[in-house]
Amino acid sequence: MAVGWDQLPGWADDRSADAWGALLRGCDRAGAAWRALCAEARLTEPPDDRAARDWLVQRLQPYRVEANDGNATGLLTGYFEPLVEASRTRRGAYQVPLHQPPADLGRRKPYWTRQQLDTLPAAAAALRGREIAYVADPLDALVLQIQGSGRLTIAEPDGSRRSVRLAYAGTNDQPYASVGRWLIDQGQLPADGANWPAIKDWARRNPQRVQSMLWSNPRVVFFREEALPDPALGPRGALGVPLTPGRSVAVDPQSVPYGALLWLDSTEPLGRRPLQRLVLAQDTGSAITGAVRADYFWGWGEAAEAQAGRTKQPLRLWVLWPKAPPPAAR
Repeated sequence: MAVGWDQLPGWADDRSADAWGALLRGCDRAGAAWRALCAEARLTEPPDDRAARDWLVQRLQPYRVEANDGNATGLLTGYFEPLVEASRTRRGAYQVPLHQPPADLGRRKPYWTRQQLDTLPAAAAALRGREIAYVADPLDALVLQIQGSGRLTIAEPDGSRRSVRLAYAGTNDQPYASVGRWLIDQGQLPADGANWPAIKDWARRNPQRVQSMLWSNPRVVFFREEALPDPALGPRGALGVPLTPGRSVAVDPQSVPYGALLWLDSTEPLGRRPLQRLVLAQDTGSAITGAVRADYFWGWGEAAEAQAGRTKQPLRLWVLWPKAPPPAAR
């Protein structure tokens, strides 16, 4: 439903110019509806937030996003890019491997489960020699797989340290199962408290049960290593452009087109401060389904991890769509 700009809560308070870089990166993969606007955007550098908002108001029309049943309230969750210490070799505390896809991945459908890869000699042999690096905590390996990518700070054999990115390169074609749900079903965590900080705390207190928790999720994600040319940008999302912390979201592309500008109305976790800002639909995920649904990219590091792990907030959403060009003069 088309609405006026005054219907967007907090529109006048957003630092909209901060989203300009994310907009321009999205323009590299823009659909036909956005090409004219993107051509203008590339020639524009708003001097401040008000100028950015005025530019957008002149060219876009807000539409309130609703579910098929007319419900305009949905769910906001959060995700992040893990930042993990690692080693090129198995040594000391670094005992948990991260793998490239095995050579026979495409020939066996579905592939071995997580438990089979850990316990069956034939399954483990397929991963031998495919190690990219080793981490110290099995939960670090799990969160890299859940998020689908991450950053490693690697201690090289010569004593130097460098950062690389792990990018998604495939799965074992097994279904994903939430370890949080397993902990709830086991009576270890309450239904409303199975967030990532709580899961990590449980694992610290119950080291003898961590393996069983991990095996409850049969899915394994494999990676490829990439350079990290710009540490200020996140991994590439489904749109094919680098994600921008605080300005990129994952959506259901069956409901919201990739590349669309969106206005998000929600709250931050914990303090419940308003989270009202201009964002771009630049990614997706298997759990992101429905129209009024978004996964907010918080960035990387401990603060982003804490925020993402607790984000489960009510959401209202508007698509900001290019206005139809005026008819040609006759």
